[in-house]
Amino acid sequence: MTKEQAMKVLEEHNQTHVMRGFDDLTSSQQETLLNQIADLQWDDIALAGNQTEIPLGEITPIEGMDVEEIDAKRDEFAKIGYDAIKEGKVAALLLAGGMGTRLGFDKPKGELNVGIDNTLYIFQCLINNLMDVTNVAGKTVPLYIMTSEKNNDETIRFFEEQNYFGYPKEDVAFFVQEMAAAVDYDGKLLMEEPGRLATSPNGNGGWFSSLQKAGLLEDVHKRGVEWINIFAVDNVLQRICDPAFIGATIASGKVSGSKVVRKVDPYEKMGVMCLEDGKPSVVEYYELSEDMAEATNADGKLTYAYGVILNYIFRVDKLEEIVEKHLPVHVVEKKIPYITAEGENVKPTEPNGYKFETLVVDMIRLMDDNLPFEVVREKEFAPIKNLHGVDSLDSARELLKANGVEL
Repeated sequence: MTKEQAMKVLEEHNQTHVMRGFDDLTSSQQETLLNQIADLQWDDIALAGNQTEIPLGEITPIEGMDVEEIDAKRDEFAKIGYDAIKEGKVAALLLAGGMGTRLGFDKPKGELNVGIDNTLYIFQCLINNLMDVTNVAGKTVPLYIMTSEKNNDETIRFFEEQNYFGYPKEDVAFFVQEMAAAVDYDGKLLMEEPGRLATSPNGNGGWFSSLQKAGLLEDVHKRGVEWINIFAVDNVLQRICDPAFIGATIASGKVSGSKVVRKVDPYEKMGVMCLEDGKPSVVEYYELSEDMAEATNADGKLTYAYGVILNYIFRVDKLEEIVEKHLPVHVVEKKIPYITAEGENVKPTEPNGYKFETLVVDMIRLMDDNLPFEVVREKEFAPIKNLHGVDSLDSARELLKANGVEL
């Protein structure tokens, strides 16, 4: 994009302030800014201040596979899963774009040491969990790691320094999540620094399009991968490329699967698997009515019991089919650092604008079907979102110790 083309586009959207001081920028800064302008999603930006709630369809319970059923067929499912791994049909994808800011840690979240007497990083926990499977299978799986602009270089440096925690370097590929511009409450694009728009990662729903944009879908096809297991960085107990999960999903004939845990109470703050207008969906806890949240089955268990833990498996051909469809854009109020027209850096203490995100749960709605696969919470769910209290470093350490991990 040329300067003249950028000015024309910005004039059409009343955003010409972005080009203020353009001629004073270095050629590299000018190129960066022009590329950012070329990538702007104007339809999304138009939602700022005009966003409407996406109405829920008819919500009904979804049939899942509970722990008892899984245990009864675990060997059968595991064989199917291990066979798929040995045949090179499975890949893992780690969502690791976040920083440890909420934990008082100014580095990629995966670099947090969860050990007490020993050093044990979050990244290390996850690689160990993956290698529990690959060591038995006798074959490694490709591991794609989605970073962000803010932590990509440091994440790669850290993995190099740690020698990839014993995982084969040739099976690991990093890629940067696509970014989305941020705007103020008047819908005006904010500047992060001279020659650079204020941006943030476009939400975890952007993982597949980001993988594709990075050119790694070619690697997926070259390797013959048919299934991708995606998972988040903060759950140190999760099982990755779990053969039983893979095998159960394949055996079910479904195109996707979701690891779920049974909610501890009707109002636990987690998304819930259900059917929406007859198709698989994830409904946020606050979207369920009181009657639905508290509804129970004949056995006394919650009707809407399956909470998602951001560990999914998707069939690659189905992902390619839906990637062209536009995921719903969620407009979120945030505190967005920016520079003023005078060049003053501002770090707001209150929300001052909007960011635009897509969510992986919305990908579930685009799938033909989905298998909720229940896992035992105490064995597979130890998220680290806070330093203390619920879902914290403290609680994760206790769960790790209870599962025999030396800290």
